[in-house]
Amino acid sequence: MHTRKHNTTKLNIEDFIAKRFLKESNTKFSQTALRLSILSIALGLMVMILSVSIVTGFQNSIRNKIAAFDGHIRITNYDFNNSLELAPINTDTALENKIKNHSGIKSISAIGMKGGIIKAHNIVQGCVLKGIDENYNWSLFEDWIVKGRTPSLSSTKKSNEILISKNNANKLKLDIDSSILVYFMQDPPRIRKFTICGIYQSGFPDFDNRIIYGDLKHIRKLNKWDNNQISAYEVIIDDFKNMDAQTEWIHKEIKYDLKAQNIKTRYGFIMDWLNLLDTNVFFILGLMVMISGVGMIATLLILILEKTKFIGTMKALGATNKSIRKIFLLHAMHLSIRGLILGNALGIGLALIQKYFHIISLEAETYYMTSIPININIVTILLINFGVIVVIGLMMLGPSRIISNITPIKALRFE
Repeated sequence: MHTRKHNTTKLNIEDFIAKRFLKESNTKFSQTALRLSILSIALGLMVMILSVSIVTGFQNSIRNKIAAFDGHIRITNYDFNNSLELAPINTDTALENKIKNHSGIKSISAIGMKGGIIKAHNIVQGCVLKGIDENYNWSLFEDWIVKGRTPSLSSTKKSNEILISKNNANKLKLDIDSSILVYFMQDPPRIRKFTICGIYQSGFPDFDNRIIYGDLKHIRKLNKWDNNQISAYEVIIDDFKNMDAQTEWIHKEIKYDLKAQNIKTRYGFIMDWLNLLDTNVFFILGLMVMISGVGMIATLLILILEKTKFIGTMKALGATNKSIRKIFLLHAMHLSIRGLILGNALGIGLALIQKYFHIISLEAETYYMTSIPININIVTILLINFGVIVVIGLMMLGPSRIISNITPIKALRFE
C-alpha cells in the first residue's frame, strides 16, 4: 500500500512540474518555440483530417454516382454483348425477394436500356433512355434533382414523363413541362413524345450527357418484349467494402444463363484510379506526422537546454534520470494534446464548412462534381489522433536520453 501511494505521489509531482513548464519559460525564444511546436502539430493534424475527408469524400462520391446510374451490381444475360442495348432477361419474383431480403442488400430494381436521339428546337442530341418501373430506388438520386421531380409511374398505366440532365436541358433549351421527341433507330424507326417532369445534375458528364429516365413500358413496347422481360437488374448494397462478397453470393443464386458484375469489373479503370488516391493519403499522413514529430523533438531539445540547471538541481536532490525524463516527456505530451485540440477544431471545422456550404467549387467536366466533397468519419479521425500521439511519443524517447548524460556539477555550472 505504501509503495503504490509513493508511486502515485511521484507521478503527480512529475505531472505537476510538467504542467508548470507550460506556464513558465525562461526566455522569449523558448516561449516562441513552444507556440510553434503546438502550431506545427495543429496544422499537421488539420491537413491530415482534411486530406482524409476530401479523398474519402471524393471516392465515395464517384462510387455513389456510378452506382446511381448502373447499380453496385448488375445482373444481365450471360453473353459478350457490351453495347448499351442488352439482350432481354425474364423477371424472377422469387430471385428478387431473395436478393432484397439478403443482409447488406438495399434494393433490386428492374431496368431497360435503349439508345435514341432527342430533337427539340431544331437541335439534335444523342441519348440513352433508361426504362424504370414504379419500384425503382431513387435514394442515390435525391440530392441531384435540381428542378421538378422524378417520373410518376404505375404498374398499369404507361407514363410519358421523363427525367433529363441539366446539361441536356440547357443544350436543347428545355425546361419543366417541355415536350420533346425521341427518335429510336430501329426497323422501322419509332418516335415517342415525352414531357419533362424533372431535371437532374450529378456532375458526372459521362452519364449526364446521355442518360434520360422514363417508363420501362416504353422500352418493352418498342422492342416488342413481353411484360416480364427487362434488360437487367440493378442491385444497390449498403457497404461498398462488401461488394465482392455480395457479388459472389448473387452469382451463386442466379441461373446459369445470367451473370452478375459489379462496378469494380465494369468500371475497373475508374476504381483503380480511386484506389491510387489512398497512396497519396498515406504519403500525406506520414509526411505530416514526421513534420510534427521533428518539431516536437526540436522543442524538447530547446527545453532540455533551457532547463539544464533545473535538471542538475533535481539530480542533486536525488531524482532519477527516469523521473526527470518522464517530466519532459509529459510536458511534450501536454504540448501535443494542445496541438491536437487546436488541429481537430481547425480540421473538422473547415471540413464541416465545406460540407454544408460548398465554399470551394470545382469544374464538373474535370472533377465529376461541382464542389469539393467531404466525408467526416469520427473513427478515422480518432485513429489519426491516436497515431499522431503514439508516433510523436516514440520519436521523443531518443532525444530525452540526453538527460542521462547531464551531471549535477556540469549542469549547475551551465550558463
